[in-house]
Amino acid sequence: MLHRFEIALADVDRGVYQDLDLRVARHPSEDNPYLLTRILAFALEHKDGLAFSKGLSESDEPAIWLKDAEGRVQEWIEVGAPAADRLHRASKACPRVVVWCHRRPDMLQQRCAKERVHKGDQIVVWKVPADLLTALERKLDRNNKWDLSRHEGRVTVVVGGEAIEAVLESVPLVPAEGA
Repeated sequence: MLHRFEIALADVDRGVYQDLDLRVARHPSEDNPYLLTRILAFALEHKDGLAFSKGLSESDEPAIWLKDAEGRVQEWIEVGAPAADRLHRASKACPRVVVWCHRRPDMLQQRCAKERVHKGDQIVVWKVPADLLTALERKLDRNNKWDLSRHEGRVTVVVGGEAIEAVLESVPLVPAEGA
């Protein structure tokens, strides 16, 4: 299924103001919370050159990535709870790895703390609150218009005249040594 998201983005925290017009194919195995997390991640990580990969259709690719002019991956953005070895390989292959986790980020952190993840303390995990996704899911349609803003960690999505707010928290995938 194809979804369209017209997003007026005002990310005050990063100084990014952009109108996004996204056509997003939904993989048959992708549920609504995953799709919505993927859209939020794309918008709130937005910069020139950022793109959706083949994602779930291609197991060696993240959900979202940024490549340089030579085609090298500079940013690897995962959605969900990827395996520790996948994050290990990604962190060795590119300078920045981020995970947008919509289900039990604490379990992801516990699992990865038990395994070796290259620069695990530098991998950022964004915790996406379930209540934000539940509220957005009620508004999800084939054509979606959002006013999305982030200021001091607080995210507001205005959909159909309703403002949905949540606080996004980011934590390292694994604590730094001695922390």
